[in-house]
Amino acid sequence: MKKLLIGGMAAAVISSSLVAGYRVGVGTWPDPRTWWQHREGETGSMPIAPSERKILYWRHPDKDTEYAAEPRKTVDGRDFIAVYDDQEADFAEADSSRPTKKESGAAKKILYYRNPMGLPDTSPVPKKDWMGMDYIPVYEGEEEDAGTVKVSIAKIQRSGVRSEPARLRRLVRPIRAPGVAKPDERTLLTIALRADSFVEELYVNETGRDVKKGEPLFRIYSPEMVRVQVDYRISTTTTGNRDEKGALQRLLNLQLPQAVLDEIKRTREPVISFNWPSPVSGVVMQKNAIEGMMIKAGEEMMRLADLSSIWVIADIAEQDLGQVRIGLKAKVTFRAFPGEMFEGRVTFVLHELEMATRTAKVRVEIANPDHRIKHEMFADVEINAGEGEAERLVVPLSALIDSGNRQVVIVDRGEGRFEPRPVKVGLRGDGYVEIAEGIKVGENVVVAGNFLIDAESNLRAALSGFTAEPPKGEPKAQPPAPAAMEKQP
Repeated sequence: MKKLLIGGMAAAVISSSLVAGYRVGVGTWPDPRTWWQHREGETGSMPIAPSERKILYWRHPDKDTEYAAEPRKTVDGRDFIAVYDDQEADFAEADSSRPTKKESGAAKKILYYRNPMGLPDTSPVPKKDWMGMDYIPVYEGEEEDAGTVKVSIAKIQRSGVRSEPARLRRLVRPIRAPGVAKPDERTLLTIALRADSFVEELYVNETGRDVKKGEPLFRIYSPEMVRVQVDYRISTTTTGNRDEKGALQRLLNLQLPQAVLDEIKRTREPVISFNWPSPVSGVVMQKNAIEGMMIKAGEEMMRLADLSSIWVIADIAEQDLGQVRIGLKAKVTFRAFPGEMFEGRVTFVLHELEMATRTAKVRVEIANPDHRIKHEMFADVEINAGEGEAERLVVPLSALIDSGNRQVVIVDRGEGRFEPRPVKVGLRGDGYVEIAEGIKVGENVVVAGNFLIDAESNLRAALSGFTAEPPKGEPKAQPPAPAAMEKQP
């Protein structure tokens, strides 16, 4: 009987101890794994009474990345494990992803918990917002600047936020414009006689024919040219003062071919009719002479052009004209030769603009040895305006948020912290934009998902304006009196 009484008393003592432990705690049964846990560095000391320990948060029994501010259960019905203030350093040392960090061998202290949506709301203890999201801990040394936006790592990954460093590079700025092929005006030549003549024979009798220098074009008879030849012969055969020099000059003034002059000097006899050679090699662009016709002095008989080089006249827009310089390389493609590229150079920029189209004429010279390029062919011209320039500090064009009067880039400061920073931009081209002021070489800028961060920044600035303290001397807004509130409908 005594044994049964003693056993019942022992069971009652144990039950009362368990109940006391439950009441002294925070609403859950004590974890058997922490009953006999001692403080770090106090080997051999007595266990810490539950009433002297403070619970910071609850952690998942298996997952090291899942926490809770209040007691909760796992999916399979198990209780979350309470983490006390004397255990926090141990958990942080085992896993740096828990609410405390250790850097350079020293654990960082949690200053407060901030709103996960960037709202101006903080808490000294773990808590959740109205959507059930956990507040994010802010550690010592990680206090946010006024212009910094904090975004959770999960949201960054879901939104596809990506950063690249600002770097120095030569900015390629292709300027594209339509163009038309034209003959090289420097090679145009008109065949015209300086005396009335008759065309006895026409050797080159078709437009577009290629001729070589010295090749006969036609055969003429000119009474005036014959008379000058006779005067030259007389001046060299009579006795007394000879005016050979004056007579020879008159022959030269008529631009008689050199072969005719040599024949006169050799035979002293006038040449009645003779062939007129081509002064240059080229293509017959225009032919007005007809066999048997009389040509007046100064009338155009033929027009020749050398097509070994061709001009492409490009229409450059007014906003791009300031970047075009003489000597820049140009790439030209013709619609008649798809997929084939012709190299050229800018040789001239016209001094006036077309009023209707606000474009300027820019001349690009291209070699055309096989005469494949024809006049009036349509072309597409691309001029590299950045050729030969120094490297510039650039970022991808997608990193720039341009609202017209405000240009901003989002600087990635690491660990989910972003800073919207106003910048001064320069030239653009080839998918990049020059940053003249605002960032330095090597700073990471957001190139994808930056509008999400900009929206977070604007939301935070707007909410901060609502929650900011009024200036000194200005009274705070007071809520309406109860009576006034009752009178409202």
